[in-house]
Amino acid sequence: MSAAATEVRMTSGTGRWIVFTTVLGSGMALLDSTVVNVALPHIGEDLGADLAVLQWTVNAYMLTLAGLILLGGSLGDRYGRRRVFVVGVVWFALASLLCGLAPNAGVLVAARALQGVGGALLTPGSLALIQASFHPDDRARAVGLWSGFGGVGAAIGPFVGGWLVDGPGWRWVFLLNVPLAALCVPVALRHVPESRDATARGRFDVLGAVLGAASLGLVTYALIDGVWWPGAVGVLVGAGFAVVERRRGEAAMVPPSIFRSRLFTAVNLVTLCVYAAFGGFFFLAVIQLQVVSGYSALAAGTALLPTTVLMLLLSARSGELGERIGPRIPLTVGPLLCAAGMLLMTRVGEDAVYVRDVLPALLVLGLGMTALVAPLTATVLASVDVSRAGLASGVNNAAARAAGLVAVAALPLLTGMGPEAYRSAAEFDATFDRAMPICAGVLVAGAVLAWTTMRTPEAPGCHPECRTHCGVTSPPLDPGAP
Repeated sequence: MSAAATEVRMTSGTGRWIVFTTVLGSGMALLDSTVVNVALPHIGEDLGADLAVLQWTVNAYMLTLAGLILLGGSLGDRYGRRRVFVVGVVWFALASLLCGLAPNAGVLVAARALQGVGGALLTPGSLALIQASFHPDDRARAVGLWSGFGGVGAAIGPFVGGWLVDGPGWRWVFLLNVPLAALCVPVALRHVPESRDATARGRFDVLGAVLGAASLGLVTYALIDGVWWPGAVGVLVGAGFAVVERRRGEAAMVPPSIFRSRLFTAVNLVTLCVYAAFGGFFFLAVIQLQVVSGYSALAAGTALLPTTVLMLLLSARSGELGERIGPRIPLTVGPLLCAAGMLLMTRVGEDAVYVRDVLPALLVLGLGMTALVAPLTATVLASVDVSRAGLASGVNNAAARAAGLVAVAALPLLTGMGPEAYRSAAEFDATFDRAMPICAGVLVAGAVLAWTTMRTPEAPGCHPECRTHCGVTSPPLDPGAP
């Protein structure tokens, strides 16, 4: 990787273009991951689908994204992060076009899986471009802006989806990505510098990617369809994946050495908890507002905007604060606030009043998301050498998507939600009230993990020039140190 590629300053024109391009590309994928949720009741009605099909409409995308995002990060490190990012944007746009034109549920689910492939190429590339391009003094702020505006893309999804569903129809939820990609690609090619890992060698771990995706797919199928044996096979395949990765060492898709950093391991465990809860919440909340509270698609999407506003206003500062005080406090307080917000959502029922019942829950949830998202992302990248930025980003994104995938598959099963539940206000309301405490409990577990496994910058035993294990953005002197 050239030295010039690591010295871009935030105040320069190139720096602003990099942030704009990476936010636009990754925001397109994040937007799509949430914008679809608000359209689910309409998709089900239009295509005559039951709840399982709606779960697969969400999970087909997350399955290929989670299964291949590690490979996407490695491809970017090897062949050029900008190049793979651009290929991912184009792929994603073409798959989105197919989703928008899908004549039936089967084609829609298949097209969603193809969308996930594009997302697996562009998502890790966007974050790796920031980490590899910016001067070390500006990385935390750049990551904070990327997290904040990217999070806004995810949070604004329900609003945009509702507007499109109530207007031109649910198919435009997917077609919207085409003009966004048409803007992103030329800007990336013109203004974003190329970077790669000059030390990357050897073959790609295709077997590892296949085993990882197959394991997730089998477990997901078992949870959605309520059949135990695919889940058992999936667990065995997952064990095979772990064995293959360990034997291949540094040639593996997930080199075991990356987990020598205890901070990296810990923050990914927290990621699993946080994004499992987020995945379950955003899947169910917009359906609750429409099916139970009687909101239109647009009203349901608009109802979630407070989280967007809070992340837009505060995420960059949250990233800077996390750099100063370390990840322990933000990654403990943030999940606890989110848990409180989800428990407050149990007040949202058939006679819910927005200001009294919905808004307080979303304000608390938004504050929690703002507190944790940017510090979590910065901590992931700070825990490894910059040359492994794509791999680290891929591992963390895979953890987040896999967690959301399992949550969407498991929550209906855990709460007794039947295949036609989303057509019955009473049945869906009862299962929603059982689901929110489960999501809150997972968030509390994440907060406990963060508090017990992470240190503050003043922790004893850290070298004065090496604060990575405490969550600051300098590279580690010893990735295995506590």
